[in-house]
Amino acid sequence: MTAWTWRFEKADGTEVQPAVQPEEFTTQGDAESWIGENWRALLEGGTDQVRLFEEGTEIYAAPMSLRAAAED
Repeated sequence: MTAWTWRFEKADGTEVQPAVQPEEFTTQGDAESWIGENWRALLEGGTDQVRLFEEGTEIYAAPMSLRAAAED
């Protein structure tokens, strides 16, 4: 079974503990849905950006900013 996991970071790339504890996800869609539901709490809890990994391989070319979502 493939595991999809999030890494939570400050704007400078330093890893932080998330305000909302995620599970391991079995699909990319489940992981992305979870971040869509929890990004506000994560941002308020000190996470500026996230990175998605599949079995240790980063999926996106760059971290995804939670602040950009807040500005939309």
